[in-house]
Amino acid sequence: MFGATLIDELGYLPLEPAAAHLFFQLVSRRYERASMLITSNRPVGEWGHVFGDAVAATAILDRLLHHSQVITIRGDSYRLRDKRRSGLLQKAAAPTPITSES
Repeated sequence: MFGATLIDELGYLPLEPAAAHLFFQLVSRRYERASMLITSNRPVGEWGHVFGDAVAATAILDRLLHHSQVITIRGDSYRLRDKRRSGLLQKAAAPTPITSES
């Protein structure tokens, strides 16, 4: 039996075509056989850019999202939050809204 696989920070850097192909192979071989936990700072809508191929991203997501639980976390990471609390990092200013005069 297979153990669980953990992949952290998928999409931090785009994958080379060969790496994207290997990742597809990994997901396909584990599909419906063993669990995978994947973290990413990219929404699934951007995975076509991560893998360099929208078709490959769709095939990967099709297998990953079937029988899955998706948890979306918004806001600062614990590391950034701690830095801000200690005063070492300032919160980014909100963008200035663009207005037009008629």
